[in-house]
Amino acid sequence: MAEAISRRIAEGTYPPGSQVPGIVELSAEFGIAASTAQKASAHLCDTGEVRTELGLDTFAADSK
Repeated sequence: MAEAISRRIAEGTYPPGSQVPGIVELSAEFGIAASTAQKASAHLCDTGEVRTELGLDTFAADSK
């Protein structure tokens, strides 16, 4: 799942600053547990591909 989101960011499906689907949406789309989607999202955050804003949501990171 992390690879698919990373690819979508690179391709411009989720341009810099745009909202990325939340954990519930991602777990439903990919047919995975919410905990797995959370781990993948955390990995993307750790690598700087997405950023989270507490109380808001997750967004594609600005271009590097």
